[in-house]
Amino acid sequence: MVDESGAQRAYRAPCPGCGAPVDFRSAQSTFAVCPYCQSTVVRQGDKLARVGKMAELFDDFSPLQLFATGTESGDDFTIVGRLQYSYDGGRWTEWIAALGDDSSTAVLAEDNGAYVFSRPVVLDLPAPPAAELRVGQTATFNGQSYTVSSNESVTLSAAQGELPKLPALGAPFAVVELRNERGEVLSLDYGSQPPAASLGHSVELDALALTGLRNESATEERARSFNCPNCGAPVHVQRLDSKSITCGSCDSLIDLTQGIGGEMQHAEQDADESPLIPLGTRGQLQGVTWQVVGFQHRLGTSDDDDETFAWSEYLLFNKKRGFSFLVDAEDGWSMVKPVTGAPKFDESAKTATYLGKSYALQYAYDAETDYVAGEFYWKVESGQETFNRDFAKGPALLSMEQSDNEISWSYGSKIDSGAVATAFRLDANKDMFRRGDASPVSASSGIGCGAIILIGVMIVLPLLLLSTCSGGSSGGSGVSSSSRSSGGSYGGSSSGGSHK
Repeated sequence: MVDESGAQRAYRAPCPGCGAPVDFRSAQSTFAVCPYCQSTVVRQGDKLARVGKMAELFDDFSPLQLFATGTESGDDFTIVGRLQYSYDGGRWTEWIAALGDDSSTAVLAEDNGAYVFSRPVVLDLPAPPAAELRVGQTATFNGQSYTVSSNESVTLSAAQGELPKLPALGAPFAVVELRNERGEVLSLDYGSQPPAASLGHSVELDALALTGLRNESATEERARSFNCPNCGAPVHVQRLDSKSITCGSCDSLIDLTQGIGGEMQHAEQDADESPLIPLGTRGQLQGVTWQVVGFQHRLGTSDDDDETFAWSEYLLFNKKRGFSFLVDAEDGWSMVKPVTGAPKFDESAKTATYLGKSYALQYAYDAETDYVAGEFYWKVESGQETFNRDFAKGPALLSMEQSDNEISWSYGSKIDSGAVATAFRLDANKDMFRRGDASPVSASSGIGCGAIILIGVMIVLPLLLLSTCSGGSSGGSGVSSSSRSSGGSYGGSSSGGSHK
């Protein structure tokens, strides 16, 4: 039956599996999933044909749901479908948005704890085989240069509502993402031939003027609880989209990407690096109230001199701003956020360009996560390794993290250590927050430049004399005591990037 009464042309037919009505609200939808029996059906003229049965959806606790409406770049849209994909790093969701003119559909997808809104795009040249697009290389499409940021083998795990495409359930295919310094994301979906291409940019849900979202109080209060698979202690998941969590009793790191219940994967952790800022603490930084939801301790090894150094990262969450990182390093604190695009990296000049500004390479090093606590929006693992590059331009910071299948970038700036302590009401412990950015002699102390120089000479001269007399090296441990540490990853997301 065709319904011409609405603003859009609607179509309804009985499900061939159970007879219940199946609605098509968008002319672009070819497939649909029956909401009653989960049959996957395809439109064939004025009839529906059953082509299989869809697996149950994984509850991602998203505020989005079918039939929510919004506006993007002046176009009204309605969410009519949902696709859930799985890959080695976990899961992600794509929401199918039917545009108001019913001429095409767009996709609202997860991205680094935020969202990207993408529309179909026609490529001027056919997309090359996925294997030829290696992470880190550059490629040109439609006259625009991109960097390959991820290349993953994925599978469709579940679907809901109306769908413009339907890859074979459980069959692996490649999804390649390319990003540029303009903040754009070009996605190549090899689940169809030729590969489907879409171009997107970062959006905030508030800016989409969404209506018809899931009941806010229900999603906020519906905490998930289970017993730790290692020690049996109760574990409570507070964040709606967490994919990893640690047990507060035995410190085991637990994978949530496959749901709760049954045989959950977990890993025991030996190290215990207590965070200065306790998990759950709320504080205001840069005019925004943040809550500390995760903590990880990381180790870095310099390419140049095999120097080993350490730093810590706090994962911060704000309901409207998403996620940011507060980084604690020897040379100071910094506040950074994952970016949607990919700055342009010039290896010969050792610079990276982002939003029209050039940043100089400061450090390049291998990084490893050796301890985590709290909840994370990606599948974090103890022992995860990345190759990092840190760039700077004055107080502004830019960081790149690269793993085998993905590159992610973060952007931010340095922040005063005293401001960090004050933000989280830890002024009583302010001295514990002091780092290399804090001067040992305050400018307000009244000591002049001449006195500072004299003090410096009095300190250095005896040290030089002692060094000359000893004539030998100090030996020392494998961890350098130098302040060279960049603070590693100015807030890199440890492969938490990419909405794929």
